[in-house]
Amino acid sequence: MTAPGTAVRAAQYRGGGVVAAGDVERRAPGPGEVEVAPAYTGICGTDLHIAAGHMDARVTTPAVIGHETAGRVTALGDGVTGWSVGDAVTVVPLRADGTCPACRAGHGHVCEHLDFLGIDSPGALAERWVVPADTLVALPDGLDLRTAALLEPTAVAVHDVRRSRLAAGECAVVVGGGPVGLLIALVADRAGADVLLVELDAARRDLAGQLGLAAVDPREADVAALARARSGGSGAHVAFEVSGSQGGLETAVSVLAVRGRLCQVGIHAQPRTVDLHRFFWRELELLGARLYQREDFARAVELVASGEVPAARLISDVVPLERVGEAFAALAGGGAVKVLVDCRPPAEGGGERADERAGGLPGGPGTPA
Repeated sequence: MTAPGTAVRAAQYRGGGVVAAGDVERRAPGPGEVEVAPAYTGICGTDLHIAAGHMDARVTTPAVIGHETAGRVTALGDGVTGWSVGDAVTVVPLRADGTCPACRAGHGHVCEHLDFLGIDSPGALAERWVVPADTLVALPDGLDLRTAALLEPTAVAVHDVRRSRLAAGECAVVVGGGPVGLLIALVADRAGADVLLVELDAARRDLAGQLGLAAVDPREADVAALARARSGGSGAHVAFEVSGSQGGLETAVSVLAVRGRLCQVGIHAQPRTVDLHRFFWRELELLGARLYQREDFARAVELVASGEVPAARLISDVVPLERVGEAFAALAGGGAVKVLVDCRPPAEGGGERADERAGGLPGGPGTPA
């Protein structure tokens, strides 16, 4: 095993659109910290924003990024109890200051001085990762670590659905069929809602269909009319805007019933135009939904471990850490849903193997990235 103080491999954002594997110093865990060996780490939309330079004002280069992960505990710092080397874990990658008004009100996930691990401090696209012990979430026996790497985006979806107050029997329209949009649709469906997914990309609509979800192309269907038909004429009780586009926002608002709720999930880098007269006239609600709380992770573990949310079906490919730059380029070009990076050192079984590519995953879409 690699000793503390020696170099380990990690994916670094180096500025100028460059993400590449390089050596970083392995740090021993301090008091209250643990070292985790990430087995698989997913690349998410935020990581793509970092790679594109959209977050340069926040991210200091070179930066080890990534926060969607599953792995095993490899070392314990002083004072850490309740965990053992070898435990399978995921990480809630949030560190709140505990003292700001948001934290004092019980909303530490939106702490006014939040340290988002993998953005504001080193992340999980690495052979080793040191994190606070209180960020760990135990994984149940038998849950594959590849599948468990999707627990973080599933927790996002759980939080979004909970934030929207969606109830069984209500109609929900999800605008945007990327990984989070698909997971929101699955979580909403499992909550007993009648779900309609709106997505431009045919491959993602096809995957949604394979997952048992109704999906339509907004260029070919009257989404508002479909929502009315599915809700007894009222329209959607909840719309989740996940696309981050002006058109997606307009669609999400247009489908809502009187007193419907718009749950804003997608990140809009630029201010958007919203029809506030419609909000006034129909008494609509706008709810922001950001990140997750520990209870959302607990529910995500239940849904994924039980198979109620078949998260592994979203995995398009698994690539070794040394090819992380190619994975970012492929995702930025579209075509893949979720790409995982195998962060294990070659001596521990890391690197690309035929049985770990998505085509070899049970039920995986097998779309090459």
